[in-house]
Amino acid sequence: MLLLVGMHLTQGQSRVKEHLPDYDEQWIHYGFLMAGHTSQYRIKYNDSFNQPQYDSIHSIIPDKLGGFKLGFVVNMYLLQYLDFRILPSVGFYENTLTYRFTDNSAVRELKDATMMELPLLLKYKSVRRGNIAMYLVGGFNPSWEAVGRGESRSNRERLEIKRFNYAFDFGAGFDLYYPLFKLSPEFRFSFGQRNLLSDDINKFNTNLTELVTRNFAFFITFEGGPNYLKRRRNYRPEDKY
Repeated sequence: MLLLVGMHLTQGQSRVKEHLPDYDEQWIHYGFLMAGHTSQYRIKYNDSFNQPQYDSIHSIIPDKLGGFKLGFVVNMYLLQYLDFRILPSVGFYENTLTYRFTDNSAVRELKDATMMELPLLLKYKSVRRGNIAMYLVGGFNPSWEAVGRGESRSNRERLEIKRFNYAFDFGAGFDLYYPLFKLSPEFRFSFGQRNLLSDDINKFNTNLTELVTRNFAFFITFEGGPNYLKRRRNYRPEDKY
């Protein structure tokens, strides 16, 4: 029975028309991306947190908040199963730290910013099966704060964060080939490597020795290629079968 089912699936797969058969051999192609993400800070307390003068603080809790990204895709062919990708994008972030005190009061410090990001990634692809292929992706992601919003308070009354960050990104996804484009759902983790605490000491960072970012995102990318317009002019609805 299992043999008959396997033979049926194989025959069904063989009847599927392969879209964009030479797509992965093009040396460069372009697209755009959209993503939703969640982000939060990861912190480490310093030794002063346990000293008597700071015993009024019970804990500092990073909260996880959502945001989104928009950007472009530049994909360059390296080897048969390996591509290099540049993904210039803009990300909209919100991160908070909640300071809880022993008298049951709390202060929530919100940091929201618009970040310019430039992920430089390697993409390792599986063998294509019909119009589907899996891939792994990983690389280096520098980012700069383009716009930061916050309350107009002095530096002594707010959490100060450095404006430049860099992270290592790792993820996986699927390439889905259609007659006129390729669509790729992908999830990706980003692990910030730079300590973002400001060198200026105040009541919001005096208990901390490290603050880094963690991010999880779900991407949808749409990619065309150098022959996209030509293919579109010659496209016929029956070509999808």
